[in-house]
Amino acid sequence: MKSTFQMDSQNTIHRKRLLLKIIGLLFFFFIFVLSGFLIGEEQIEANLSEKNLSPSLVHLFGTDWLGRDMFMRTLKGLNLSFQVGLLASSISAVLALTLSLLASKSRLLDYIVTILIDLFLSIPHLVALILIAFVLGGGIKGIVVGIALTHWPTLTRVLRAEIMQIKSAEYVQLSKKLGKSRMWIVKHHFIPHLIPQLFVGFVLLFPHAILHESAITFLGFGLSPEQPAIGIILSESMKYLSTGMWWLVLFPGISLIAMVAIFDALGNNLRKFINRE
Repeated sequence: MKSTFQMDSQNTIHRKRLLLKIIGLLFFFFIFVLSGFLIGEEQIEANLSEKNLSPSLVHLFGTDWLGRDMFMRTLKGLNLSFQVGLLASSISAVLALTLSLLASKSRLLDYIVTILIDLFLSIPHLVALILIAFVLGGGIKGIVVGIALTHWPTLTRVLRAEIMQIKSAEYVQLSKKLGKSRMWIVKHHFIPHLIPQLFVGFVLLFPHAILHESAITFLGFGLSPEQPAIGIILSESMKYLSTGMWWLVLFPGISLIAMVAIFDALGNNLRKFINRE
C-alpha cells in the first residue's frame, strides 16, 4: 500500500510539473504570436534617418538598410509564420483524420491509404514543397497547400494504428453485435479516442510547418517579398552580412528557432501529459 501511495504521489507531482511547463510554454507562445497582431504597418515602415543602426535600447534588434525596426519586423514575421502554420497544420490534421478513418472501412481502402503514405514519405518534404509551391504560383496559397499535402502521412500512420487497435477492442465488437451502425461506432468509439492523439499531432506539425514555410520563402518559392516573413527577412539580409550588419540575420534567426523550440516542447509535454492520464 505504501509503495502504491508513493507511486501515485510521484505521478501527481510529475503531472503538476508537466502542467506548469505547458502553462509556461503557452505564456511564451502568446507573447510571440499575439504581439504580432498589435503591430501596425506604420511601425515597420521605412525611416531612412535611422538606417543601419546596431541593437540598442531604442531598437532592440537594430534597424535595416531602410531604417525599419528589426524587432517589429521579426514579431510581424513570426505572426505571419504562425498564421500559415496554423492553417496548413489544420488542413493536414483533418486530411490525416479523414484518411485514417477511410483506411478502417475496408482492406482495399487500407491498402490504398498505406500506399499513399509510403509514397509521400519517400519524397523529401522540401523537394515536394518546392514543386507544389511552384505549380501553384507561390504565395500563401502555394505554401499552405504544399505544407498540408506533405505533412499528413506521419500523423495518418499514427491515427491508423490507433484505429486498428480500437477495432479489435471488445466494446467495439459488442457494439457491432448490438447492430450499431459504422457511423455510430466512429462517432462514439473512434473519434473520442483519436482526439488526444490528433491534437498532439496537430501541435507537433507546427514546428515543421513554420520551418518549411521559412525555408521555401528563403529560397524564393514562398511568400511575396513585400510581406514581412522571416524567410524574406533572412534572404534580404544575407547580402548585408559582409558589411558587418550581423544583427539583421542573427536576431530573426534566433527568434525563429525559439518559436519552433517552444512549439516542439509544447507538443512533447502535451503528449507526456495525455499519455499519463
